Amino acid sequence: MPPDEPKEFSREVENLIAGFRGLPVDEGRSKRRKTQELGPLIDELLVKYRISHDSLEHSIREKWPELVGVANATYSHPLIVERNLLVVLVSHAVVRNELFHHRSMILEKLRKLPGCDGIKGLALRSN
Repeated sequence: MPPDEPKEFSREVENLIAGFRGLPVDEGRSKRRKTQELGPLIDELLVKYRISHDSLEHSIREKWPELVGVANATYSHPLIVERNLLVVLVSHAVVRNELFHHRSMILEKLRKLPGCDGIKGLALRSN
């Protein structure tokens, strides 16, 4: 530690000094951490949560009318990929039946999209 930087005391010592000075005592259980540069931390979060990249679900939503047809896409919405299943909200029973009967063809088209080759099936849910 460079000589010009103040020494860090333990919480116990800080509370003892605060008691002598009549200041509030820190009773928190959190650990003190050294400060970090904000730039590298933000870069790490962008990569970790894929903020600057399109999500898999977003790519599927963009291509959804091409995958199921414009009429079916009007009454259905791909929501999320869970456990290798694409969860689709469907607001009309006829469209749900149509998607159910053509699910193998839809999956075949879907697996051709980048990153979608691991999707095993469709989970159709009523809206």
